[in-house]
Amino acid sequence: MPFMAITTVSSSLYFLAEDCDQNKLKQGIRKEEISSMTKTREMDTTDDAHQAQQHKATSKGMVEQTKTSLLRAAVERQDPSSKGVDDSTLRRFLRARDLDVQRASAMFLKYLKWRREFVPNGSISPSEVSNEIAQNKVFVQGTDKKGRPIMVAFGSRHYQNKESSEELKRFVVYVLDKICARTSPEQEKFVVLADLQGWGYANSDVRGCLAALAILQVYIYIYNSVLYLWVHLIFLMNKEASNNGLFSLSIGQLQDYYPERLGKLFIVNAPYIFMAVWKIIYPFIDNNTKKKIVFVENKKLKSTLLEDIDESLTPDIYGGRLPLVPVL
Repeated sequence: MPFMAITTVSSSLYFLAEDCDQNKLKQGIRKEEISSMTKTREMDTTDDAHQAQQHKATSKGMVEQTKTSLLRAAVERQDPSSKGVDDSTLRRFLRARDLDVQRASAMFLKYLKWRREFVPNGSISPSEVSNEIAQNKVFVQGTDKKGRPIMVAFGSRHYQNKESSEELKRFVVYVLDKICARTSPEQEKFVVLADLQGWGYANSDVRGCLAALAILQVYIYIYNSVLYLWVHLIFLMNKEASNNGLFSLSIGQLQDYYPERLGKLFIVNAPYIFMAVWKIIYPFIDNNTKKKIVFVENKKLKSTLLEDIDESLTPDIYGGRLPLVPVL
């Protein structure tokens, strides 16, 4: 083949290869552009969603702030003693009444009246509940991973006072005030571990439970969900409760004095009869309440608690490292 022909063919092949490389380069650049555009759109979508969430949270916060101011004005107008109450407390009562200022106002004023009458000195002293404390049935210690204080209560350690239920009522307030004092404006809820191991008929204080629930109207699931179930069990076993009209209890009233406080309730070592009644009541419990109640399997006790509580702050009787601290 003549030299010129070879040169021409080589040149053609060179330029053809160069064109191919350029096309590949262009295709590669194009793919990178498409990939970059896709990522940008995904980031924009994520940013939009994040901004939408922030806007929603901001709007909700502004609504709550406005309504809190309205609630404060309403309650201070009717009860000047409410001027020292902080905004976080008022917000809890607002949330408990779906941000309805009028209903929240009535609820809060009722709470103030009850508080003045039942706790005239501002707090319950240990000397007023010494018999209940001596039963060593409630412990307040540590926090979960969200910073919520933890209460541990043992159903089998409660025994009724046959003479009067007044001390039990004071003890309920004493314990609630103790656990609530450990919360903060940033984290107002707490966690309860209700241990029912060994619980039986001897611990079934129908008069005390009903008095604490119906008279105090305390909002805490250890005296709501758990004791409510206990009361049903007692009612089934104890005809005296129905004959004396003691079973006049409205669970809806239990939220009046300690609203929006419980973050989660762990029920451990639940006996068979308790679970049987729970299955009957469960369909009638609202979804928000159901989400807060966890029945812990014995074989998964430690692992379940460790999902929410650091091992160093989990009670040692459940496989953690923190000894129980009695409420004093």
